[in-house]
Amino acid sequence: MSIYKPFCDQYILMHHIDVSMEAEIYGANNRLAEHNAEHFKEHGVRAFDLLGAIGSGKTSLIEQLVPELQKRGLVTAAIAGDVYGDDDFQRIVKTGIQAYNANTGKECHLDAHLVHHALDHMNLDGVNVVFIENVGNMVCPTDFKLGAEKRIVVISTTEGDDVVNKHPMMFRDCNIAVINKVDLAEAVGCNVERMIADIKRYNPEMVIIKTVLKKGEGVSEVADAILA
Repeated sequence: MSIYKPFCDQYILMHHIDVSMEAEIYGANNRLAEHNAEHFKEHGVRAFDLLGAIGSGKTSLIEQLVPELQKRGLVTAAIAGDVYGDDDFQRIVKTGIQAYNANTGKECHLDAHLVHHALDHMNLDGVNVVFIENVGNMVCPTDFKLGAEKRIVVISTTEGDDVVNKHPMMFRDCNIAVINKVDLAEAVGCNVERMIADIKRYNPEMVIIKTVLKKGEGVSEVADAILA
């Protein structure tokens, strides 16, 4: 007991410090996220945060939504978040829209400060919609709000039909779920209905859209959902 109790006291103290620091980090981020939201509002911009794993289809969704929104008379811009490199950024640039590449270095998510920095390098005059493509990760980004009005999580059948059940917080915190690559479901042994059931279990109000982004299927429905 004489050995265990000091260890316990030390652990409790360290845990209290960790919780306090975590709360302050989130608090500071959320205050800056609110500032970003006001910045978007002042420019008449609607901002949407895209989350999901690497290869789920986040960049493909932006590539497909740009011409879809152009047909509706809307001007789009994007922030491409990645740990390193500019692969997604270059793909987005090829659509002809204004874009900014935000590298996080060692961090596994974007935060409100990085988005704020990106906005310093963008001209939002005349822009209607900004997509913020988060780092490919199903865990870290959930805790960091960026100032977007809606969060869209993109998952794919190639991730397995248990992907939702393994990442409940992602689905509790988002507004729209895009299930991509549904044409490959049978080939990879994925039960799409199970994915839908899991989403509804964690977030009954979530809008769910099935897509085949390579073929442009479901893109119009996604545009309707985000603009609703």
